Amino acid sequence: MKKPLIMVTNDDGVTSPGIVALADALSGHAKAVVIGPEGQQSAAGMSLTFHRPLRVDRVSIQKRECYAVSGSPADSVMVGVNRILPRHPDMVVSGINIGENLTIQDILASGTVAAAMEAALLGIPSVAFSMEVPDTVTFVHGLKDENFAIPAQIAAEIALEVLDNGLPPGVNLLNVNFPWKTGPATKLKLTSIEVRKYKDYVIERKDPRGRPYYWMWGSRLPTFRKSSDVYAVHKERAISISPLSLDLTPKVHSKMRSFEARVSERIEKMRRNSAHA
Repeated sequence: MKKPLIMVTNDDGVTSPGIVALADALSGHAKAVVIGPEGQQSAAGMSLTFHRPLRVDRVSIQKRECYAVSGSPADSVMVGVNRILPRHPDMVVSGINIGENLTIQDILASGTVAAAMEAALLGIPSVAFSMEVPDTVTFVHGLKDENFAIPAQIAAEIALEVLDNGLPPGVNLLNVNFPWKTGPATKLKLTSIEVRKYKDYVIERKDPRGRPYYWMWGSRLPTFRKSSDVYAVHKERAISISPLSLDLTPKVHSKMRSFEARVSERIEKMRRNSAHA
């Protein structure tokens, strides 16, 4: 029986220990092909490169042949699915990202989640994996790191479940986040997406010529909904698994119908006034 084909990507670059661990964990069950950005692309979102050509280099990472794309995570999925892979992949997995992607604030900016979303737009089952990492921890790219070993094993089981049984109806992709020091006994929790994780701030400073420049960042909010992804990871130290849908339209209800009618009346009135002007 032919092994399933899984594309493995991320936004930290193909040398990241997180992508190496994820590809290794999947290799016993599927043909895992690493196709990702050549370097750091965090917070790239779903950006696509249309203003310049993309280059793809074959590189060896931990004795694994990988494809390094000179673009974003979404670029990597587009190029990988349409040009590099020998056939349409059975699945795309993204990660394991260095740093969690929790709340809408993170998800909309995340290149890791964007790669999974790009795959979902192409009709491919996909999962984004991220791991909470303390600010004081650094990793050596190109080398394996044991901090990713157990999360990668769990990620592989989640991916295999999707391969075997598909995603639930109405779900296009999953967003999975691991707490730091995830172990075999760390519990799994189904969560909803919190809206905000940070209180934003912008610091203004002056360069040597007296011109202003700005640093944007945020401080974590103190409280979150108990059913949320961020509460699960940061408060309960659980693995958060959140279903996502590409349907961004809320269910239309009676008040929305009233809104539509009022807008239609305004537009009709504008047309009448324009006709008499």
